[in-house]
Amino acid sequence: MNDLVTNRSIVVGVDGSEASAAALRWAAEQAAALRAEVVAVHAWEATAPHIAPYAPVSVRPTPAQERDAAARLLTETLRRAFGPRTDGSVRAELVEGQAVRVLLNRARGALMLAVGRTVHGQGDVPDVGPVGRECLRHASVPVVAVPAPDPEAVLPRVPERPASAGGAEGPSDGVRAARGVPLRPGAR
Repeated sequence: MNDLVTNRSIVVGVDGSEASAAALRWAAEQAAALRAEVVAVHAWEATAPHIAPYAPVSVRPTPAQERDAAARLLTETLRRAFGPRTDGSVRAELVEGQAVRVLLNRARGALMLAVGRTVHGQGDVPDVGPVGRECLRHASVPVVAVPAPDPEAVLPRVPERPASAGGAEGPSDGVRAARGVPLRPGAR
């Protein structure tokens, strides 16, 4: 099953979270620099064994319905990470099986495995989930835990320098943009 992943691949675990979308974006940047391919992997398991045997048939999704739902999740996460189109350097794989086993198997022989992690301070949610922790413990390749963007993070403003006698007006717009200060028309 692992014959399609090469040593020029970065495997990314996709679970539909914003953290996994961040991991996809990070992996795409790394892949461009390394001339590698991103392999976005979503592992799914049939829920039938987890549904009570007395549950009505209408509650039990068919394997085809579960696979379709997993495919939609993978597609939606890729769209959220990259927009409607990718440049062909990202390959999506939908694999039935337990997530840790699937990711470790798919990452064997790759450059690295990337997984998402939550940002510090999000209540009782751990930084790296159980799948990420097991991948960190057992992977045969480097594992990168990419943080999800913190929606409440505010970039600090860089204070303006007072104008000097030589007529300089503080940092240029390019410097302010590089430091995360939004540029506005007419801003100094």
